[in-house]
Amino acid sequence: MRDPYFYDDCDVLKNKMGIKDSAVLDLAEVEFACNAIHELAYAPLTGDYDFEHYCKMHFYIFRDLYDWAGIPRTVSMEKEEAILGYMSIEYAQPEEIAKQAEYVLERMNRRTWGKMDTSEQAEFLSQDMADLWKVHCFREGNTRVTITFVCQFADDHGMPIDRKLFEENAVYTRNALVAASAFFQNADFRKMEYLVKIVRDSLERGRTSQRRL
Repeated sequence: MRDPYFYDDCDVLKNKMGIKDSAVLDLAEVEFACNAIHELAYAPLTGDYDFEHYCKMHFYIFRDLYDWAGIPRTVSMEKEEAILGYMSIEYAQPEEIAKQAEYVLERMNRRTWGKMDTSEQAEFLSQDMADLWKVHCFREGNTRVTITFVCQFADDHGMPIDRKLFEENAVYTRNALVAASAFFQNADFRKMEYLVKIVRDSLERGRTSQRRL
């Protein structure tokens, strides 16, 4: 069965601009999404850091590109990952998306962040970030919305974080998320250390920048 998110005559996601060239759509995504993400750094999207808030952030970032922005996907997904020998992460099935995302977000909101040191915060933020990303709530844009959402959460919970580090190391960040999410029904290949490193570095740089103000 053909993925209903694609145009019938090409393997490009249906979009508001009618672009049918994947390279051109990628460029449009970078422009629109990056602008929205930069806006959110200065004007955070209010909410309770629940599933509704998460969906609203995806809508804000991708609203100019896709009609389904902010709406959880309705199809199963697989993506070949080079660092996993071209296997795919086992993403949530559509009917499990809300339940799994809500579980992670509730856990993230219950943590006593103020009682942790930077290393502990990095460990738990990385776990929550990876588990939320692994759900892969949307047909596209999961890495960008997850990083943006967790960074805003950190800032709002007394953990100033340097968002530019993720932006400047986008490929590393996504590969780190893949490595941290490589848990399968019959095997656990997770390696958290790469994600923890960039999250910890971002927290340390964020705190350094705050002290300079």
